[in-house]
Amino acid sequence: MSDSPAAATAQSTLPPAAVDLDDIVVLGMPLWGWQIALAAAGVIALVFLARTIWTPTTRSLRAWALGNIAVNAGIAVTGATVRVTESGLGCSEWPRCTPDSFVPVNTGHAAFNAAVEFGNRTLTFLVLAVGVITLVAVLRSVPRRRNLTILAGIIPVGVLGQGVVGGITVWTDLHPAAVSSHFLLSMVMVFITVALYVRILEPEGKPRVTVNPLLHAISVALVVVGFLLLIAGTVVTGTGPHGGDAMAPRWDLNLEIITPVHSGLAWLTLVAAVVAAFLALRTGAARPVRVASLTLVGLVIVQGAIGYTQFALALPESLVVLHVLGSALTWIAIARLYFSTTRLEAPGGTVTNPPEEHDGARTPAEPAPGQ
Repeated sequence: MSDSPAAATAQSTLPPAAVDLDDIVVLGMPLWGWQIALAAAGVIALVFLARTIWTPTTRSLRAWALGNIAVNAGIAVTGATVRVTESGLGCSEWPRCTPDSFVPVNTGHAAFNAAVEFGNRTLTFLVLAVGVITLVAVLRSVPRRRNLTILAGIIPVGVLGQGVVGGITVWTDLHPAAVSSHFLLSMVMVFITVALYVRILEPEGKPRVTVNPLLHAISVALVVVGFLLLIAGTVVTGTGPHGGDAMAPRWDLNLEIITPVHSGLAWLTLVAAVVAAFLALRTGAARPVRVASLTLVGLVIVQGAIGYTQFALALPESLVVLHVLGSALTWIAIARLYFSTTRLEAPGGTVTNPPEEHDGARTPAEPAPGQ
């Protein structure tokens, strides 16, 4: 049966983005080709930068650990960009982009949305490359440390796990539970990468508290409350308008009820951070503890301002992405504070608590140069 004139008219008046499914072409090459090329170039550049993996030092290991923090937090932010641009199903399959192709060709979505989603997928290879390079560098360290090996080994496994969760997210048509799990796993990976970054400077051994016991207890509480804050944020997100696709399922919850829960946890985080900063300054804690606590206070204040602003403005896309970035930075600060309140003590040795980190200096944790 042929379409009615009315239906034909409706189809012809659809916005161009809805019917333009052709590839975006730049300088004669599809955009997805450029995305693959850039990802490959990034991996190759990392390999060249990774020449230090055969003769690792404390400085180089710390640099790679810092890189892991950046890329694992960064891909959570790019994931938020996918969500607010409704590009989550720009590639409707996983691991393929479409049932017939690994690249975004004839996806059934606007070319822009397909490019955003496919670009986020290609970034996973950079995150994985940084993790693998770091693991190899740790394995090449002399003496090889079991605790660093475990931390470094978890990172690439976690990235692969992220890929699996990403696949589940696509298969469930961006169910908010899957989307939340995807983000929260990134935050778990960030916590582990911060642990690696801190512990590289310390000898292998058991952790020992080096600050006021109450300050350490607050740092532990901040980890718990901070992660609950992240969870509450994903619940608000899963109920709000930015689901990653117009047809994505949402949680049928009342934003006027769950949003105050999220903000209440944020206020609790701020109070705990202020108390931690006060104790760090009052008790003469080491410089990393003072810096981490004061940084956390500043980040929570800025994050709160962004949160209330985006709520008042009905969740504009740019502020949503900025809020996710703030969440990642706040979580990094919480992790940094927690790990700065303890220091590993070598068996039979004494724990030291230097006033500041000695970047690049020889420590008991440093591999022997040239090995």
